[in-house]
Amino acid sequence: MLVMLYGLVCYFAFFGTILYAIGFVGNFVVPKSVDTGLIESPAKAVAIDALLLGLFAIQHTIMARPGFKKWWTRYVPVQIERSTFVLAASLLLILLFWQWRPLPTVVWSVEHQLARWLLIGVFLAGWVLVFYATFLIDHFDLFGLRQTFFHWRGWTYTHPPFKKPLLYRLVRNPLMLGFVLAFWATPVMTQGHLLFAGLSTAYILMGIQFEERDLQRILGEDYRLYRRRTPMLFPWPRKGPSS
Repeated sequence: MLVMLYGLVCYFAFFGTILYAIGFVGNFVVPKSVDTGLIESPAKAVAIDALLLGLFAIQHTIMARPGFKKWWTRYVPVQIERSTFVLAASLLLILLFWQWRPLPTVVWSVEHQLARWLLIGVFLAGWVLVFYATFLIDHFDLFGLRQTFFHWRGWTYTHPPFKKPLLYRLVRNPLMLGFVLAFWATPVMTQGHLLFAGLSTAYILMGIQFEERDLQRILGEDYRLYRRRTPMLFPWPRKGPSS
C-alpha cells in the first residue's frame, strides 16, 4: 500500500507540474511564467537559466540510462524506480519555474490577429499531442503508476511490448514533437522564451539519440528497422537509412 501511495504522489506531482508548464511557457494563468519574475543582467539571467535547464537535462539523461537503473535499484525498490525518476524530474521543473530569470527583450511579435490565433492554436495542439502520445503507448507505465499498481495487486510486472500505434507510424517521437511545437509556437517571442525553446530543443534532440540507442540495444533488429523506416520528429519521407 505504501508503494502504491508513493506512486500516486509522484504521479500527481508530475501531473500538476506539467499543467503548470503549459501556463509557464504560454504566459497565462500561472503566477510565474517564462517572461515574468526577477530581472537580472542578461549575462546573469542566461547563466542561471542555462544552469536550471542543465540540471534537468543531466537528471533526465543519467537516471534514464539502463546502467544507472541497474545500480540505482540496488538501493531503491524496482517497483518505485520509475516513480522516483518522475518525482525527481518534477522537482527540478518546479525549481526551474521558481528560479527562472526572464529576458524580456522581444525578438518577434506577430500583430496580425489571424496569425496570432494560429500560433496559439499550434501551441495548444502541441500540448494535446504530448498527452495523446503518452496514452498511445502506456501513459501510466511511462509515469510509474502501473509499476506500483502491479506491486500493490501482487501481479508480475512485464514491460509493455514494442508497438507502433497511429502517430508512431508517422514519426518515432510524437511526444517530443509536441514539446517542440509548444515551445516555439508563440505570437510574442522574447529572448528568455527563445533561450528556453532553443536549449530545450537541443536537449530533446540529444536525449532522443541516447534513448534510441538504448532501445536499439534492448529491442534489436525490430527497432533498427523502425528507425530506418520512420522519421525521428517530422513526418516527411525518408531519403535513406538513419545512422
